[in-house]
Amino acid sequence: MGTESFDEAETWAAAIGGDSGAFARVFDAHRDRVFGQALRLMRSPHDAEDVTALVFLEAWRKRDAVRVVDGSVIGWLLVTTNYVVRNLSRSTRRYRAVIDRLPAPTNTDDHADEVADRLDREGRDAQVRVAFARLSKSDQDVITLCVLEELSTGQAARVLGVPAGTVKSRLSRAKQRFTVHTTEVLGQTASATGGAK
Repeated sequence: MGTESFDEAETWAAAIGGDSGAFARVFDAHRDRVFGQALRLMRSPHDAEDVTALVFLEAWRKRDAVRVVDGSVIGWLLVTTNYVVRNLSRSTRRYRAVIDRLPAPTNTDDHADEVADRLDREGRDAQVRVAFARLSKSDQDVITLCVLEELSTGQAARVLGVPAGTVKSRLSRAKQRFTVHTTEVLGQTASATGGAK
């Protein structure tokens, strides 16, 4: 990508001033990581592309408020990715609730095999996404930064605007809650598939 001479903090400062070329360089540098985080949380590459576009739109709109940590905006972008996914998920749930209230068609086929196939296909990744979605915003953010993206505690603290000790304790509790949620999701899936046989 030719980023040897890329000074992200300086480039971001130019983007804050309205330099779209500078913003494009930051986009090129971080698009893949933002897309990767979105793909972890969403079901399809198409949805992850939508999330990525929305994250960078937010970055452009709020460029004065973006936190630069250790010369990079990646932490802010990843936390914003979680935020955009949560908003899209809420919208999708509302849409599904409306669809569910519509009267059922008179002739319905048995979709049990199709549902079982889909559950098998989505497998553990889907279960992990469900467990992750049950976490609070602060738990999702600290796991994203410290576990998924492997930022240091200090870096995560600066991105989140909290002391490093707070990040450590949040991370410990978030991991425990994530384990509990994952166990619950796996148990629910096992009993649902066991009951369907």
